[in-house]
Amino acid sequence: MTQSNPVALCGAATVFVVHDVLRSVEHYREMLGFHTEFTYGTPTFYAGVERDGVDIHLQAATQTKRQPGQGAINIFVTDVDALHRELKSRGAKTLNEPKDYPYGMRDFGVHDLDGNHLCFGMESKQQPADT
Repeated sequence: MTQSNPVALCGAATVFVVHDVLRSVEHYREMLGFHTEFTYGTPTFYAGVERDGVDIHLQAATQTKRQPGQGAINIFVTDVDALHRELKSRGAKTLNEPKDYPYGMRDFGVHDLDGNHLCFGMESKQQPADT
């Protein structure tokens, strides 16, 4: 017998702690191709950026006990090499070139202005190594 569950999860947003929310919003727009979903507060201490259904919220360090630059997110993409080229053309400082890894992914990383880590990746065409 199956039961229907009236509750479903329908989204999520990673929250990165940053020193300067508006400067970070600009970085995400200009370097990483996100657009501004919202800004909140006077002065702004919280904001949301979005690209292709991926939401990232940015919170001012003055509003939390968490430290800037300690966050990380894995973002799955359809063409990691094309995204790498796009971000490089925007002036983003990528941490590495896209590479196939034994865990079955092809990915590369970027840090935001505060050191939060974004890893962009897709399934590797190479077979993952046995563990």
